[in-house]
Parts: sequence; structure tokens; C-alpha cells
Amino acid sequence: MNTTVNQTLDARNMNCPLPILKTKKALNSMQAGDLLGITATDPGSVKDFQSFCDQTGNTLISSESGNGEYSFVIQKS
Repeated sequence: MNTTVNQTLDARNMNCPLPILKTKKALNSMQAGDLLGITATDPGSVKDFQSFCDQTGNTLISSESGNGEYSFVIQKS
């Protein structure tokens, strides 16, 4: 991923809804257009982050998985 993130969030070993709640809190402190990189281990997070972005108007730039971890980049609207 060649995307430079402004902030990162480690949501590993957290189960729903904690990764989303922590993401929402992190995005609240960021500027529009900033990128937040998130690493999670909850398999449900793939669907959760897509739904979160659909509902909040933020943009899911990327969603990748490997080695039991899920990586996301969200752009704040």
C-alpha cells in the first residue's frame, strides 16, 4: 500500500464494536481528507468497516487481509 496515513489505530484483539468505536473516536480528532490506518484481528471487521463508512460518509480507501490480520485505510470526509 503506497498510501501515507496521518494516524494509525491498533485494534488487534478487540471484538465488535470496539474497533468501530475507537475508529470513530480517532476520526473525530482528524481533519477532512486525513487518512486513518487500522489493523484489526476480528474477521467481522471487514463487513463492519464497510458499513461504518457507508453510514458515516467516510471513504474506505483499502481493505486487505493476511496472516489473521485485517488492514484498512479510511479517509475522513
